[in-house]
Amino acid sequence: MSAIAPTVRSTSPRAAVLRAEARLFRREPGTLFWILGFPPLLLVILGSIPSFRKADAGLGGLRIIDLYVPILVLVALIVTGLQTMPPIITGYRERGILRRMSATPVKPSALLTAQMGLNGSAAIVSALVCLAFGRIAFDVQLPKQAAGYALALLLAAAAAFALGALVSALAPTAKIATAIGSAVFFPSMFCAGVWLPVQSMPHVLRQIVELTPFGAAARALGQAAAGDWPSWSHLGVLAAWAVLLSAAAAKWFRWE
Repeated sequence: MSAIAPTVRSTSPRAAVLRAEARLFRREPGTLFWILGFPPLLLVILGSIPSFRKADAGLGGLRIIDLYVPILVLVALIVTGLQTMPPIITGYRERGILRRMSATPVKPSALLTAQMGLNGSAAIVSALVCLAFGRIAFDVQLPKQAAGYALALLLAAAAAFALGALVSALAPTAKIATAIGSAVFFPSMFCAGVWLPVQSMPHVLRQIVELTPFGAAARALGQAAAGDWPSWSHLGVLAAWAVLLSAAAAKWFRWE
C-alpha cells in the first residue's frame, strides 16, 4: 500500500489503488492458481474419467462432463468470494490500512472496488477458460442461451462477492476470515454440485439445494447451457441472496 501515496499526486486515487492492488494480485501465484488454474485442472481430471464422457439416458442424453462445466465455472467464484477476498480486506483493516486511507484522498471504498474488480475479472477469465477447455478437449457444447448464461453468471458473481463481503464484515482478523471462509467453502462447493451434480441429487435434497445461491446458480447455468432460458425462480433466488447478503455486509462492515 505504500506504493499508492506517490502515485496519487499524478493520477486519480481510484486508478492508483487499482494499479497498486493489481501489482499485489499478480504477485500471489497461489491465489492465481486457485482462481485460474484449479477449475480447468479439475475439469481435465474429471473429463479423463471414461464414464463421464458417455451419454446418460437418465440425464436426458447428456454426459456427466457436460454437467460439470457450469459447476466448475462456479468454483472460481466460490474461491474468490470466500477464500481470496475476505482475508485481504480483513488484513487491511487489522493492520490499520483502511483507517489511514480514510484520512487521504484515497478512500477505503476505492480499495474494496479494486479488490472486487480484480477478483471478479479473474473469475470471469477462469469461466471462459473452462468453457474453452470443455469445448476443445471434451466436445462440450458452448452455452446455447448465451444471454441467459451471462445473466446467471453475473447474478452468481454478485451473490458470491456479497457473501465474501459479509465474511469480511463479520471477521475481525484475517485468520478468522480464513476460518469462516473455509467453513462456508465446502458447503458452497457441495451446493454447486462439485461432488454430485444438482440434477442428480434426490428430489428433496435438490429442492433444498436450489434455495441456496450456488445451487440456484448451478441450475440456472445448466439450463442456459442446454439452450433454455434460466428459470426465473433460480434467477430470483440468486438476486434475493445478492441483495440480502449485500445489505447485511453494508450494515455490519467496519473500516476499523
